[in-house]
Amino acid sequence: MIPSIAVGSTHRHSAFYHDILDGLRAESKHLPSKYFYDETGDRLFQQIMNCPEYYPTRCEMEIMQEQSKDMARLFTAHSPAFNLVELGPGDATKSWFLLRELQRKHAAFTYYPIDISTNVISWLETKLPVTLPGIRLHGLNGEYLEKMQQVKSFSPNPKIVLFMGANIGNMTVPRAIQFCRQLHDHMQPGDLLLIGFDLKKHPRTILDAYNDRQGITRAFNLNLLTRINRELDADFNTDLFEHYPTYDPGTGACKSYLISLADQTVHVAGKAVSFRENEAVHMEISQKYSLEETANLAAQSGFQPVHTFLDSKKWFADVLWQRLP
Repeated sequence: MIPSIAVGSTHRHSAFYHDILDGLRAESKHLPSKYFYDETGDRLFQQIMNCPEYYPTRCEMEIMQEQSKDMARLFTAHSPAFNLVELGPGDATKSWFLLRELQRKHAAFTYYPIDISTNVISWLETKLPVTLPGIRLHGLNGEYLEKMQQVKSFSPNPKIVLFMGANIGNMTVPRAIQFCRQLHDHMQPGDLLLIGFDLKKHPRTILDAYNDRQGITRAFNLNLLTRINRELDADFNTDLFEHYPTYDPGTGACKSYLISLADQTVHVAGKAVSFRENEAVHMEISQKYSLEETANLAAQSGFQPVHTFLDSKKWFADVLWQRLP
């Protein structure tokens, strides 16, 4: 068993502890993908984005490199002063181009990146002022909706919210509708939302993106078990789990699982969890959309599409929505 730094009463009351045990004890086992992102997970995900098979990052990067001027023009025309709130910014490699264009236009904005990873926020607060001198930046570490409410207490300015990188795809369609409705409730009428969607395309192209030849996506998924070992005094043997991705071109659901390779019992913070041979643990969904489906999502959650930014292959879309009353 890997020693833990502490699994005392405080840790046993943490959300991480309860979410992991609840997921592993469910009839259909699952683990919350938001916990992928510890320090190692952050690093592995950066490597995934550089994999030749992983097209979404390159497609959205093309959009941001070539169309940020148009985005900045729309944003500054919308409001002379605003709060730019980015949910799950990562290293802001893509949004950096937009931030630079807004600075070039002397836009009056404050950038509020919100991320569950303390590593991400710390990195952004250190690096962005170097590459974008003079940027007004206030990083927030925590859950998206909670921290969006906090932004409102800092400034009454209109919000422009960025939810890029196809992060919306990490939710089922019903959950995405619910989440967008929650975003609607945390925004004011007229506020803007720029949201990234990975579009439906040839199934092999999509499946290869989540099963790279280098095995980085496999390592990324298995790292969550390693994190559970470290932080919850668990004894997962990662060699006894296999990464298995699937894609359904009918529904657009791309899912990742870990498959137990044997009958086994794992202990998590002293609690026994049994796995059957070939039992699946759902790890992540990456939902793909058609443009018509993104418009339907907007309508169902109280937004109106304003503009669509597409890459040259039309594989990815950053869609600008406006919050309706």
